[in-house]
Amino acid sequence: MNNSIQRVAHRGGSLLAPENTLVAFRNALNLPVDAVELDVQMSRDGHVIVFHDNTVDRRTNGRGNILDLDFAYLRSLNAAAHFPGGWPEPEQIPTLREVLDLAQGHYQVYIEIKSSKRNSVYVRYPNIAETVVQQVGEADMLDQVLIMSFDWEILALIKSLEPVLSTGAIV
Repeated sequence: MNNSIQRVAHRGGSLLAPENTLVAFRNALNLPVDAVELDVQMSRDGHVIVFHDNTVDRRTNGRGNILDLDFAYLRSLNAAAHFPGGWPEPEQIPTLREVLDLAQGHYQVYIEIKSSKRNSVYVRYPNIAETVVQQVGEADMLDQVLIMSFDWEILALIKSLEPVLSTGAIV
């Protein structure tokens, strides 16, 4: 990363399309941006999904904490259900790999690894660091990704797993 100012589509450009959806990241391909930022969490059955909140209530037509939800249920939800002004088509919650495949060669990807939360207690998703590093490597995007988190310890783990990856602490 250089020291110049970068234009980043936060959550894929969340004012222009439903946040953290493939339609938002596709739309960002047409914007003058250098990078997209996205958030990752993990389903109960171990899939890395692109979603900001710890619960699906605010953005989808479903209910529940991501900690408790299987990937199949998460994929059945409409992630555009509460887009301001409405959205013409339902949008699925994407996987990290789907977004990486879309972004490859087009723009940098800033991945925020989220912590799970239940009753005001934050905990790291099991194996999320390992899975994210594996997927970034499989997509051949080690030089195109920055991994960020409020959990600074996970950033040290990321570096131990793949020293080439850029990391950034959120404060």
